[in-house]
Amino acid sequence: MRIALGIEYDGTDFLGWQRLSHGQTVQGTVEEALGFVANHPVSVTCAGRTDSGVHARCQVVHFDSDAIRDMRAWTLGCNSRLPTAVAVRWAVPVRDEFHARYAALARRYRYRILNRAVRPALEYRYAAWERLPLDADVMQRASQALLGENDFSAFRTAACQARTPFRNVHSIAVERDAENVCISIEANAFLHHMVRNIVGSLLPVGRGEMPESWLAELLAGRDRSKAGMTAPAAGLCFTAPVYPRAFGLPDEVCPR
Repeated sequence: MRIALGIEYDGTDFLGWQRLSHGQTVQGTVEEALGFVANHPVSVTCAGRTDSGVHARCQVVHFDSDAIRDMRAWTLGCNSRLPTAVAVRWAVPVRDEFHARYAALARRYRYRILNRAVRPALEYRYAAWERLPLDADVMQRASQALLGENDFSAFRTAACQARTPFRNVHSIAVERDAENVCISIEANAFLHHMVRNIVGSLLPVGRGEMPESWLAELLAGRDRSKAGMTAPAAGLCFTAPVYPRAFGLPDEVCPR
């Protein structure tokens, strides 16, 4: 049987999603818990790998198992073996052709910036901090230059192993809610550090240090060295992937 899971996690204390031999990762932690419930080794495939310190609201994975368990047992049994920073939210049986990575139509991220004069104490794990005032409206207008299919080399880390720098950004929105400035972005896929590098380039625009046209110039120039710094990992959350409704997954990953 092939099973899909929706997983949320606080990535602060993990070395990212992908399993490593030298430190704690979310994938390794989830596979260990699932292996205990299944009573055999389990390997999972995720919708999109996250970096060290990055969080997820609904990461989706799939795995195969011959173990006879109901969906409640997969969810609760796995959670009983997971640390408090990781939780399985739901488990759904899926057809064999479902693939958490390749079946995804899009991925969604949200980056949160606490914009106030003093640093945070309660929210430091889940938001970046910017002490200088940000103009969210200017950032919103500048960000629209990134829509559509483009070469995102200017926002790609040198360590990125993707075969092509082209990605299709479906939507991007910058909104202020009191002290919070949030950047929501959806694309077919993302390059390594792409969202954090976009945010790092929007910040000088929001502070008034660079013109509104700067994002368009960076995109056209395709030169990472000319763009802004990589924004901190703490502010970034992988919101959810998007799948065709035919797979029968919960509404949060199969929007109507």
